[in-house]
Amino acid sequence: MHRLIRSVWNEPRPPDPPARVWRDWVLVGVIVALAALEGALRPDLPWRAVSVTVTIGLAPLLLWRRTRPLLVIVIIFTAGNLATLLTAGASGETYTMAYMLIFVYALFRWGAGREAVIGLAIALGSVLLSILFRRLAAPDLIGAFAVMSAAIALGVALRFRARARLRELDQVKLLEREQLARDLHDTVAHHISAMAIRAQAGLATSATRPDAATDALHVIEAEAARALDEMRAMVRVLRQDQPADLEPGRGITDLEQLASHGPSGPAVHVEIAGDLGDLPPSVGAAIYRLAQESITNARRHARHATRIEVRVAADDTSVHLRVSDDGESILVRQPPGYGLIGMIERADLLGGTCVAGPGPNRGWTVTAVLPRAGAAT
Repeated sequence: MHRLIRSVWNEPRPPDPPARVWRDWVLVGVIVALAALEGALRPDLPWRAVSVTVTIGLAPLLLWRRTRPLLVIVIIFTAGNLATLLTAGASGETYTMAYMLIFVYALFRWGAGREAVIGLAIALGSVLLSILFRRLAAPDLIGAFAVMSAAIALGVALRFRARARLRELDQVKLLEREQLARDLHDTVAHHISAMAIRAQAGLATSATRPDAATDALHVIEAEAARALDEMRAMVRVLRQDQPADLEPGRGITDLEQLASHGPSGPAVHVEIAGDLGDLPPSVGAAIYRLAQESITNARRHARHATRIEVRVAADDTSVHLRVSDDGESILVRQPPGYGLIGMIERADLLGGTCVAGPGPNRGWTVTAVLPRAGAAT
């Protein structure tokens, strides 16, 4: 029990709470309008001016419920209790005050553990004061605790659901980093092999051609510099201590194998343009991986698609990939899946970009641009 209490108390705030958006302003406006309407139309509202003023005056605090959850809890319950004391328990009875549950939910969704404990103590103290000054009946007290418990449970459930998704996203990114490190290993091995061959050639011809040794040293120096750059890149992206499988992966030369014209599913057409012969293995593997994942997503999610086009083009500085299908356009926005997140992560690690969205006419389009040098950042 002691560990549980300490764990709850030391629970940090969830990262990156959403900033105020237009929906928050709309919510405040709706609450203010409902409070004014209730004050004008409800005949049995006691201390009408005080009740409406408190209800409207506390509504703007909704704009800070995510960034200052404990502070707004302190303000709203303090203001409510003061109004109750000043009016002998007769104020604050507007139905619109039900929006206070949003503050309770936000405290447990976005607040730190100690903030949630302190805020819960303040809320329970406010309920006890309500019992003393408003003389709540047993059914009202049970209902208040039930509704407050529901708001707390909702906040805790969504908090841990978001945390579980963050862990899953981190795992996807770690796996992508490991795969990229494996591809970078191929590049380093290529440079080291070239160094060994040139060194052997220089030794074999040094007796008859002294200049050959000098030429070999120049080549070895250049290959060593490239190998060191790739090693630094591999160290930057490798984030796991577990040994990785270092077998060579797929590359640009394997893109043609993605083409298919089978009777089931949409046909896949692959088009390659430009000079792709001297691409680093990390870039070639990334292009293949992005194309393969895009084709898989199109086959799974593109409705009534008959054709998937894969186009790869290279210029002096970049490699461009475009994968599109002719399925029905998707107009509903959905959170990106783990496959797409992995694609974006790999492109970003190589200093490039990857964007996915509805096509200009129909279907879905994935566009990726990677630097030809394959510089990981």
